[in-house]
Amino acid sequence: MKQFKSSKIQTAVFGFLLIFIGGVLGFKAFYEYTWVDALYMTVITITTVGFGEVHPMSASEKIYTSVLIVSSIFIVGYSIKVVSEYLLSQTNIGNLRPKKVQEKIDKLSGHVIVCGYGRNGMQATQKLEAYNKSYVVVEQSEEIVERLYEHNQLAVLGNANDDEVLIKAGVERASSLISALPSDADNLFVVLSARQINKDLKIISRATEETSYKKLKLAGADNVILPDKIGGDHMASLVVVPDLVEFLDNLTVSGDQDSYYVEQVPFDKVCPDGRAQQIRELDLRKKTGCSIIGYKSRSGEYIVNPEADLILEPGSKLILIGRPDQIENLKQHYRV
Repeated sequence: MKQFKSSKIQTAVFGFLLIFIGGVLGFKAFYEYTWVDALYMTVITITTVGFGEVHPMSASEKIYTSVLIVSSIFIVGYSIKVVSEYLLSQTNIGNLRPKKVQEKIDKLSGHVIVCGYGRNGMQATQKLEAYNKSYVVVEQSEEIVERLYEHNQLAVLGNANDDEVLIKAGVERASSLISALPSDADNLFVVLSARQINKDLKIISRATEETSYKKLKLAGADNVILPDKIGGDHMASLVVVPDLVEFLDNLTVSGDQDSYYVEQVPFDKVCPDGRAQQIRELDLRKKTGCSIIGYKSRSGEYIVNPEADLILEPGSKLILIGRPDQIENLKQHYRV
């Protein structure tokens, strides 16, 4: 983009110098003006200021001057346009929106960085919005970034493989990063860079080839998703267990009031005093209407449909299911 702007400026300057020097040499060579008079006539002709001529003009001089005026209108007009655009782009006026967006990004903490705004990246941001989770998109397409700006979404223009771009997106303060680039090699570089900058960052990467799975895990990705494989499994499941798949499809984070939500609640929210309790003591069903369907221990072990006498331990999490209004009660009650 910068190279394109530079070439336009060079063309504009070259055109302006060509018409200016051509005008001076024309008046000097064809009509034997002095250098000063030739310069004067060229300036008042190109700028169309309307000052008087040096002396009464012959018919050929009038024709030459008219051609010079018409030519200069297009060339000088183009030059002014290009130079003005360049000057605006170098000032706060031209960079006002990106700078305001960057100021907002600099204030974020615990947000999610989404690298790539293709199909997967767009779906990821829609889910994050449904959960009211702050996010920043990293995209190298200027057109897409401008569109995100128009919808008041935070975005950084640049290549996600570049450490400086990730730092601008706040990777040092982010809680998670989703690398949804179309190339496995690019995703690998993003994972490596992000992991080096932020050791505690949760990294989720997209992969196209199954052979890339282990490489991305070794590079530092916490989770690796293969969209094509998931899509194939999903279609096959619709044949084998269609009712079950339809039910699972309703477990969503969207705003569909007919859907069921799944939410996780950490130990410190349900047990703010830090005292370990049994699940039955919490009485979550009566308080919020939500049902406990899973438990994740401090060591990372999952228990499906835990027993009522299970004792919660610090650092653990509960996984609950409920309708949108029930999940809202849960969030208000425990300030999730």
